[in-house]
Amino acid sequence: MSDASSSNGPDRDLRIALVQGDTRWHDPAGNRAYYGGLIAPLAGRTDLVVLPETFTSGFSNEALASAEDMQGPTVAWIKEQARALDAAVCGSVQLRIEGAQAESEGIAPGVYNRLLFATPDGALVHYDKRHLFRMAKEHERYAAGDRRVFVDWRGWRIFLQVCYDLRFPVYIRNRFDATRPGAFDYDLALFVANWPAARAYPWKTLLRARAIENLAAVIGVNRVGTDGNGIAYSGDSAALDPLGQPLVEADAEVRVLEATFSAEQLRGHRERFPAQLDADAFDLGP
Repeated sequence: MSDASSSNGPDRDLRIALVQGDTRWHDPAGNRAYYGGLIAPLAGRTDLVVLPETFTSGFSNEALASAEDMQGPTVAWIKEQARALDAAVCGSVQLRIEGAQAESEGIAPGVYNRLLFATPDGALVHYDKRHLFRMAKEHERYAAGDRRVFVDWRGWRIFLQVCYDLRFPVYIRNRFDATRPGAFDYDLALFVANWPAARAYPWKTLLRARAIENLAAVIGVNRVGTDGNGIAYSGDSAALDPLGQPLVEADAEVRVLEATFSAEQLRGHRERFPAQLDADAFDLGP
């Protein structure tokens, strides 16, 4: 999907766009049209477009009743957006994976909170949310993923994550010389979320912590507005450099924020502060 990174990081900058929207409740077609309108102006001027978690429905346990499958309109839509924008486009959706599809993927049948990562060449990578939010009974209705997923895109190794995963630093641990000989697991950790305003401070704090401790860039994209359950969202989407400093930060309004991650800064920080050489070795699995 892309050229490889060097041992200390990528060799080119990465242009990004954070799309912080007010997701419509249980309205997949309306949300596709809404987010399509927000991202259309980005054509040709970014490498990566990031939409929120469950961007076609909002974070709803009831949405599983009408969950699409991998042959549904949202998968086709996100692939078409990537082609039209000449950029990777990602966001999570509730998808029902059963029968031959589940068997081919080697997973249990069920509805997954699935992060889709589409690229202009028609390729599609996905990550299924590992940590399901039990406080909203997500773990009783959705199936959990069982593997960490990395994608190589335009020179950057990107780690795909969804919302509640942010609270589990061991799972997010960026190891050196583990999955890639003489290199980091990833250069950029990407989190899509429906993170309520009531817990905005942990969201902002944990994003910074994940960047600092993992010597990696971080993207966090959240939604705004109030959902059908009456839960308010304050946005606070951000792109953070490996020092935890924001390149861009959003408020509680609908925003499309653009920024560029510096490959030189990332490599330089890892060379000047090689904390990875002092990390304990342990096995996270695949």
